[in-house]
Amino acid sequence: MANKTTSTSAAKKTGTSKRGAKTTRTQNAEKGFTASSTLAANLQAVLVDLLELSLQGKQAHWNVVGRNFRDMHRQLDEIIDDARAFSDTIAERMRALHAVPDGRSATIAAATSLPEFPAGEVSTTETVDLITERLEATVGTLRDVHDAVDDEDPTSADLLHAIIERLEQFAWMVSAENREPAGR
Repeated sequence: MANKTTSTSAAKKTGTSKRGAKTTRTQNAEKGFTASSTLAANLQAVLVDLLELSLQGKQAHWNVVGRNFRDMHRQLDEIIDDARAFSDTIAERMRALHAVPDGRSATIAAATSLPEFPAGEVSTTETVDLITERLEATVGTLRDVHDAVDDEDPTSADLLHAIIERLEQFAWMVSAENREPAGR
């Protein structure tokens, strides 16, 4: 019995199997579904826009001024928090599928579909329109990649569904600030 335990311990230390064959890092790597380059690129596009949405939301949060400032300030925090959480969810999904997310600032700036947010103070009224536009642009990216993602990985598509639902809800709520009742 002691001889079998000793040989098992030696095998673990030297990287050999019980049969004496040498193991490699590839053999010990995680198993499971691996994202294609298309799936990885689609999830990366979503990641970039979610990260940019959170950054632009923070820019708006710091610089919004005017009527209903406090409400807009708080609503921006909700959007930012959700965008950050969603970006983490997408990045971690990419890692689970053996894809490498890229959230570097240069990558975000080069790849985002969101228009640049203006510098300086921005009125609450203009902030409503700007943030609504960015929420809708992010949803546009999600919807653009959805079918291709769903074809390859329904689990990742389920994540996109939840994100779309929440961002569309935010777009409706934010845009309502500048709307007038219909038919009046």
